[in-house]
Amino acid sequence: STTDAEASVMKMPDGGFRPAYNVQLATDTASQVIVGVDVVTRGSDLGQLAPMVGQLDERYARRPQEMLVEGGFAKHDDIERLAPTTTVYAPLPKPKDTGRDPHAALPDDSETIAAWRERMGTDEAREIYKERAATAECVNAIARNRGLQRFNVCGLDKVKSVLLWYALAHNLMRLLELAPGLLPGVPTMA
Repeated sequence: STTDAEASVMKMPDGGFRPAYNVQLATDTASQVIVGVDVVTRGSDLGQLAPMVGQLDERYARRPQEMLVEGGFAKHDDIERLAPTTTVYAPLPKPKDTGRDPHAALPDDSETIAAWRERMGTDEAREIYKERAATAECVNAIARNRGLQRFNVCGLDKVKSVLLWYALAHNLMRLLELAPGLLPGVPTMA
């Protein structure tokens, strides 16, 4: 809404520009349980990877071994910072020189970035990365289908509260699907 002073004007999928928030969800690929939630006022995802991993580390006292992220998250600083504990799978940007192999290291690349480029050229990385779309896009589609597109509240903290409530409800629904016998007397999901 234009009355929300904390919202930033962002480019929308329809090509227009409107006040909005950038919602970040981290999801476990095996269970599709939402494990991390954040809301930012930047239109770009660049630079949001390390803070999300930090949130996961704080919440669960451990870092994920792998993070599968869209290309917009692939900030070199984040990849380097996470390298000791977390393997990042993110698509490489298209090279400006169309004749250059995108998986070949650039002269200014650190060892970590060169290894990321090389890793993303392997069949194994491509197979692993396929899980991102199957997980993230599914969870995002479920959120849209459940009406989580526009927020009826103003302010970053309130938007984050709504998102946390959504994550809780989503995870309870996943619990009913993943462990139907865990809650006696509760009907199973069909």
